Amino acid sequence: MKIPGPEHPISIARNPARVRVTIGGRVVADSTRTLTLREASYPPVHYFAREDTDMTLLAPTAHATHCPYKGDANYFSIAVDGRSAENAVWTYEQPFPAVAAIGLYLAFYPQKVDAIEEGGA
Repeated sequence: MKIPGPEHPISIARNPARVRVTIGGRVVADSTRTLTLREASYPPVHYFAREDTDMTLLAPTAHATHCPYKGDANYFSIAVDGRSAENAVWTYEQPFPAVAAIGLYLAFYPQKVDAIEEGGA
């Protein structure tokens, strides 16, 4: 386990803006309470509560990865009207203590969905 610090900063903040994820013309996630994680020089990532996500469109997969700063990630695929996006969603079921706030939240790969839009009503 690595601890975030000056050489690899990680911050998590509640985002009051509306953030929506769409694929195949369907809204998969819609929230005004995402958590935005900023890590080192990577683009910000929005993490959605499961209550703000249409979990009926997601199916767990066997894929898993490990991040030395966040822990073990599990994945979901999205299925919408015959279209599938494999391993498009990840979650940290038991993240390391430094990023505990994102536990059980869901994040989406931008290149695997049609849009992740921030702002608007």
